[in-house]
Amino acid sequence: MNWEQYAAKVLSVSKIGLKYSKDPYAIENYETLEILSKEMLNELPGVSIHKNLYERDIYPTPNISVRVLVTNEKNQLLMVKENVEGKWAVPGGWCDVFETVSENAIKEVKQESGYDVKLNRLLGVFQRERYKDYPTLVSEVVHYFSASVIGGGPLHNHETSEVQWFDFHQLPELSKKTTSKEIQRALHVLIHQLDVEFD
Repeated sequence: MNWEQYAAKVLSVSKIGLKYSKDPYAIENYETLEILSKEMLNELPGVSIHKNLYERDIYPTPNISVRVLVTNEKNQLLMVKENVEGKWAVPGGWCDVFETVSENAIKEVKQESGYDVKLNRLLGVFQRERYKDYPTLVSEVVHYFSASVIGGGPLHNHETSEVQWFDFHQLPELSKKTTSKEIQRALHVLIHQLDVEFD
């Protein structure tokens, strides 16, 4: 990552922080990060940024996300309980800028479950709005990976309240973060060692 990308990354962090933070002290710090990163970017020749780079008018593209099927030798799937809905999902989330989908996948598992994992393979690339059973205006492309635990231990964060293993065929009630159809399609690829599936 070069320093221009670093500044843009800091600007993206400030955008996320200002969107989700409720703490006045944190908001003040995110505003400072936004100012400093814009000053850095404005030093580039021919660049003039007066507002957050991620609020500019750009060509609309789908959001990119990751989900990870972490499995064990008992044919169980690692799942996390979402704080917002009180329902379950496989670890994952939105991809951060200037990080690969695999880096994001590993990071999301660690943040949401406490486990360190190695990715084994890509299972599928799905257009998520095709699987949702509720109206959505968000177009999202999700990458499903399989992974194995190499360290760490069960530890939830501010987004999750529980971490548990479930048998493949006895999954709990799912949150809107994932759908049964997506998970079963990715599991089918994993169990039968099929080629990557994609929409």
